[in-house]
Amino acid sequence: MKINENLFHFFEQAGTKVIYHPNDIIYMQEDDSTNLYLILKGRVRVFNINPMGEEITFEFLNKGRIFGESSFFQNSLRPTTVMAVNEVELISCYLDDLYPYLSESKELTIALLQLLSQTCDYMTSLLKKAYTYNRYEKIASFLLEQTVTDNINKGIVNSTLPYTHEEIATLVGLSRVTVTKVLNDFVKKGYIKNKYRKIIILNKKALAQLLDH
Repeated sequence: MKINENLFHFFEQAGTKVIYHPNDIIYMQEDDSTNLYLILKGRVRVFNINPMGEEITFEFLNKGRIFGESSFFQNSLRPTTVMAVNEVELISCYLDDLYPYLSESKELTIALLQLLSQTCDYMTSLLKKAYTYNRYEKIASFLLEQTVTDNINKGIVNSTLPYTHEEIATLVGLSRVTVTKVLNDFVKKGYIKNKYRKIIILNKKALAQLLDH
């Protein structure tokens, strides 16, 4: 989830700024879960490495997103690996250092609770899409979810999402060719516009109707 920038100062007071370069590993799955992270700049990829050595990407996260929520559970291990996509600036916080600020800010407390809730909802959504959605529904659902994530509380009608076809293919479990065909269909119908490394959502209602059963 994204948090409001007016909450950043709590993380800045509790944590430490860290810089990562492209392809740097921030943490590996099975590492001890100790820190929570807030992205100030750049983009990271969250993925899992299966026993065959294959990388399964779950999300790309950018400014304002929090990750590392497994640190809320004592003696837990990281379920995923997180890697910097480009130049990334983070705030790394030990939870014990962040907890005192919860009594100062109800908004911060709510944001952290929402983080845990949305993580659970996201995993449930992944399972539903994997087993019940066709290719059009998978891509429509992904675009709508990203629109909500990027524009919550902003009242924005048209949304620009910074994803390539290859990245979407990785995230929804389809081939790049299939994703390109579906997106081209959406363009013809006026649902979206395709730009270089970007997708502009024009008709959220039409995309949502694809998910009505």
